[in-house]
Amino acid sequence: SLYRLGEKTADNILRHIQTVRRKDKRIPLGEALPLAEEIVAVLKGLPGVRNLIPAGSLRRFKETIGDIDIMGTADDPESVIKAFVRLPQVEEVLAQGSTKASVIVKSGLQVDLRMVEHDSFCSLLQHFTGSKEHNVALRERAVKQGLSLSEYGITVAKTGETEKFANEEDFYKRIGLQYIPPELREARGEIEMAEKKTLTKLIEVFDIKGDLHVHTEWSDGHESIEAMANAAKACGYKYLAITDHSAGRGIAHGLTAERLRQQMAEIKEVNKKLKGIRIFTGIEVDIRADGALDYPDELLSEIEVVVAAVHSAMGQDKDKMTKRIIQALENPHTDILAHPTCRLLGEREPIEIDIEEVLKAAVRTNTALEINAMPDRLDLKDIH
Repeated sequence: SLYRLGEKTADNILRHIQTVRRKDKRIPLGEALPLAEEIVAVLKGLPGVRNLIPAGSLRRFKETIGDIDIMGTADDPESVIKAFVRLPQVEEVLAQGSTKASVIVKSGLQVDLRMVEHDSFCSLLQHFTGSKEHNVALRERAVKQGLSLSEYGITVAKTGETEKFANEEDFYKRIGLQYIPPELREARGEIEMAEKKTLTKLIEVFDIKGDLHVHTEWSDGHESIEAMANAAKACGYKYLAITDHSAGRGIAHGLTAERLRQQMAEIKEVNKKLKGIRIFTGIEVDIRADGALDYPDELLSEIEVVVAAVHSAMGQDKDKMTKRIIQALENPHTDILAHPTCRLLGEREPIEIDIEEVLKAAVRTNTALEINAMPDRLDLKDIH
């Protein structure tokens, strides 16, 4: 113990140190999003709650999240705050007021809830969605127009009048911009495009018509081909490629040539049975350390969708890895390159690769690059 340092003071110091450490720790989007949705679903069921939306990096769908910020409005904000701090997920209450509260949930993540007046919600949500760089650029633009932006609205400099907005579309329109979706608010040219009204519509879940990379119980999956096809139909998909692992992935029960042909026969039978969806034969074939594929060309030529992927020798240097992957793309049977950087968020760093050269090779060979939406991969990432 330290001289004249009381137990309460020591506890406060320890708590602040732990808070700083937590803020340095980021968790994958796939872990943070379900938690936020769970909390919002419970609180939305309370009387008088009108708005409740996660903001910050979570709303921008960043790949990792430092903490969860939730913004809302209610007829009785204090009752919502009280319900929030009593949620079963809460491990510790860091702060609590009539309109704001901060807690630590059992996973160790910090969750902040902020309630405001109904007519201030849009500006608050825009402000706390960020990013910081995006908001700074917006403020600089607004100043040139004689305006000032804040979480309370847009203030006209000459009159001091603060304008409030019913939605974010009107907020952006007030400063002469096309609406910018949260996922694009990173100060990477989106403001300039919004000024010219050239932002394109983002892909939504209902735009997705199929999946060309799924595994089944034939390798390291858990369901049958027919069950996967029915699940795809339930999602509204029109097609599905069964791409279990090739023989080189012994740990994943990869398919030998004989088993692959047996699977292809089963896919043919399931296609006859099911209506409204087309099932393609496929394989996730290993790219060996020397760039060769795990199956001979003769076998690959029989498969409708060939997905090539690196699963071994990930420590190769940048030049060797890049040449290895490009060689795989140049195989005439390769249709898709899976999870191009091989990263696992929070578990495995990306491989050393010249992504620009790989992109050029993909264009030259007419090979698709996968956007792997597994929460622990998100590979390719947004800046690619």
